[in-house]
Amino acid sequence: MAGGWTRDGAVQDQIDDSVADAILAARSGMPTGESETHCVECGEPIPERRRIVLPGVRTCVACQSLRDAKPKASAIDRRGSKDSQLR
Repeated sequence: MAGGWTRDGAVQDQIDDSVADAILAARSGMPTGESETHCVECGEPIPERRRIVLPGVRTCVACQSLRDAKPKASAIDRRGSKDSQLR
């Protein structure tokens, strides 16, 4: 699929690298250690079942839902411009 000066399969390699980076970023953001008994953002108690299922949890469901709803920008942009590919 790749054309020009790239080797065959380069586009798929780029996709695979982007997916691998996203997985690593998601895993690094997962909580670890001892769970909080109360939400660090609103102070509401965190249900025991949530603390058991998610070790290291720090927020209640409502606050975590608000966090998850915020869009996150990717730190790596592999698209590149046409000019940068010609240099």
